[in-house]
Amino acid sequence: MLSRRETILALMALASCGPKTAQSGETENAFSADEMLADIHRRTFNYFWETTDNERGLTPDRWPTRTFSSIAAIGFAFNAYIIGVRAGYVTRDEAALRTRNTLKYLYEAPQGPAATGTIGHKGFFYHFLDYQTGLRYRNTELSTIDTSLLLLGAITAAQFFNQNNAVETEIRNLAHAMYERVDWTFMLRRSGKIGMGWHPETGFIASEWRGFSEGSLVYLLAFASPTHTIPSTAWQRWTSTYNQTWGKNFGYLPHVGYFPLFVHQYPHIWYDFRDMQDTYMRRKGFDYFENSRRATVAQREYAIKNPNGYKDYGPDIWGMTACDGPADVELVLNRRRRFFRTYSARGQGSPHMFDDGTISPTAAISSIVFTPEISIRAAQAMLTKYGGDIYGRFGFHDSFNPTYVTNHPSTEGRQVPIAGWVSNDYLGIDQGPILSMIENYQHGTIWNLMKQSEIIKTGLRRAGFTQSGPQSNWLFGGT
Repeated sequence: MLSRRETILALMALASCGPKTAQSGETENAFSADEMLADIHRRTFNYFWETTDNERGLTPDRWPTRTFSSIAAIGFAFNAYIIGVRAGYVTRDEAALRTRNTLKYLYEAPQGPAATGTIGHKGFFYHFLDYQTGLRYRNTELSTIDTSLLLLGAITAAQFFNQNNAVETEIRNLAHAMYERVDWTFMLRRSGKIGMGWHPETGFIASEWRGFSEGSLVYLLAFASPTHTIPSTAWQRWTSTYNQTWGKNFGYLPHVGYFPLFVHQYPHIWYDFRDMQDTYMRRKGFDYFENSRRATVAQREYAIKNPNGYKDYGPDIWGMTACDGPADVELVLNRRRRFFRTYSARGQGSPHMFDDGTISPTAAISSIVFTPEISIRAAQAMLTKYGGDIYGRFGFHDSFNPTYVTNHPSTEGRQVPIAGWVSNDYLGIDQGPILSMIENYQHGTIWNLMKQSEIIKTGLRRAGFTQSGPQSNWLFGGT
């Protein structure tokens, strides 16, 4: 006879798991939170372990569609290998070897200003890498944020692999050398803000990191650099642009908003912002952790209100972020004109609200550290209602849209009876937050490693953070 855990795993097995008909209010008895999180955790880890090549460590941007590797996904993969060791999915030696191989390849691959034949320039990396050459993919940009996500994963690896053997020593040396090689001053624009990227063909991208966003990671790493630091005044210049998105953003409490939820999640994967404030947040009276909690609650409130009448939106079915979508098309469905997109940033907040009924599980689940109760309920509701339509070998498919029920073709996904349109793929940059945030919620693994890093501490101090409660004693002293 199957145990309860074996039963739930069997229900979710790729070959047999199908949609359930229970309504969202019935989900609490379908399976326990612990059982569900354990299964999501393992499957999402497997995405990184099974799809990444062992010699160069090139993690796919998406799977099963394999077009190129994403350096941000590689950064999340470094987190995943550490989590895999902690959870007993792989051995420390296996994870160390994969990590060392990846860092060695990235560090030794050619850099320079040429448009071809390089992996990056000035220590930065190109956003996407070609699988065949392992170098720049087509005309992709040199990316400050994607380089930062890669570096944060590498720094985490350097903190974790602390044994005095040859492989782990090399991991630490390579990770720090890769970080110290980045010339942050190269991307500092005349405005005093950091630019988003650069192309060898055309020069700097016009956009800079301004307004509340995941760009905080870029600034914090740049401040801590022992080799190519930038003035700490850049933080004030950046946060001075926050007010354009300050407000309730369809919620009940004001916060610094930005429409896709990943913006409110990425920085908190590596930085524990609880009980610390910069100048801007001191004026508002709460910290960035609380800000992300409010942003998550606001998005759920929007789904409950459902002003555009999208199918299945409600207290337990919600979640918008940057994700796959069904098609770039305008359709009339059930007598309403709808505008849909393929991959796009989605969300209800300022400044560029967009909602086409597409739900991405990573949005709700990756907020588990801020809103555990509603995030867990959302995951349970989605699994109970849609089952194997949206959940498979590597956990949740990137997104689905119950409203998009049509014969109009979609190259991005497939039509299923209950979930409507479902993405074909799992995305590395959406899988990474799911795994890392469940891990932080249950064990604090990534947070605790990074609290020991002088890079993390220096960046926060130079940005002007001060203590507002005991949970930031790790940065400011005390017990």
